[in-house]
Amino acid sequence: MPRPLDQARRAELLSGVIAYIGERGLTELSLRPLADYLGTSSRMLIHYFGTKEQMLVAALETQRPDIAGLFADVPDIDTLRRRLIESFVVNTTSDWATSTRVLFQVLGIASVPGSPYAAYAEEAVHGLVEALTRVLTELDPAFPDPQTTATLLISGIRGLLQDRLVTGDNTRVSKAARRLINLALPPAR
Repeated sequence: MPRPLDQARRAELLSGVIAYIGERGLTELSLRPLADYLGTSSRMLIHYFGTKEQMLVAALETQRPDIAGLFADVPDIDTLRRRLIESFVVNTTSDWATSTRVLFQVLGIASVPGSPYAAYAEEAVHGLVEALTRVLTELDPAFPDPQTTATLLISGIRGLLQDRLVTGDNTRVSKAARRLINLALPPAR
């Protein structure tokens, strides 16, 4: 009978996977060096997660932002605008920066046909767009084409996050993010 999984150890391993990929990248990810970094064996990683791909998806799931929380209790467009700007800053300047770097690596690999990360990436993108579309519709049932606006904001902010992480140009990219958000969302009435 297989040994039951130690959930606390599993959570610790998943956190370590994100840190490892954030430091070393995903391209050359191999279980043996990762296991050494995590203080375990590649056999134990397989025991906990099945495959390398399943392990990475599980690690990414622990880093998924609380989308419902991000858009909860948004009473108006101005509050939504502030939340989007705050979210942009948090994703590039806090502990989330490592998760954001790892996510971008996975999104890149997910664009390759047959990628084991395609379903995860598609779900992540659609989840954000759908959540923002709902908020825009709730705030203003007559909002013109909320899904297109949500797509513009989510995809545009994602591109700007990547620009900031690649170039390190905080000032230019932060100004661009604010401009995008302000142009996409109507002024308060």
